[in-house]
Amino acid sequence: MSTRGPGFPLPGPHQHWQHQTSRLSSADHPWDTVIKAAMRKYPNPMNPCVVGVDVLERSVDAQGRLHSLRLLSTEWGLPGLVRAVLGTGRTMTYVQERSVVDPAEKRMELCSANLTLTNVVSVSERLVYTPHPENAGRTVLTQEAVITVRGIGLGSHLEGLMVNTIASNAKKGWAAIEWIIENPERAVS
Repeated sequence: MSTRGPGFPLPGPHQHWQHQTSRLSSADHPWDTVIKAAMRKYPNPMNPCVVGVDVLERSVDAQGRLHSLRLLSTEWGLPGLVRAVLGTGRTMTYVQERSVVDPAEKRMELCSANLTLTNVVSVSERLVYTPHPENAGRTVLTQEAVITVRGIGLGSHLEGLMVNTIASNAKKGWAAIEWIIENPERAVS
């Protein structure tokens, strides 16, 4: 492993950077209202990067839980420098999203992972929506993400960029849910 400056390691071709992040936030709406909006979250004007959503599977199990598998098509418009570092001209990326909505337990868990550019960067995200324990009129979101950058010299920079993007998108996600709740006729089902 080489270093850039004192104690700053640069990953070699078989090494990687990994970052875990988590965040807790809440919305001023009951769980069922938030979940209905979350299921219709894309597309929305707050996050125009998501340009398509395809439902690949949807089923209800014996316990009454709704299972969904969706494919999100995203257009990130990566800057030229980032495309050069990643070694790709591609700006369309795909994300697999699995969710389970349990109406009896009032819990929705959503897990997503990128399917594109996984040889360079992987982002796995887990969202859990539950009612606020002290206020049924509020919903709590627990969000966790693991970002892994493999074998490129700017791994820590790309990792930082991804952490900031996830934090920004989390805020946009709540804004989109609010927008859908306030404008149900404009949301795509």
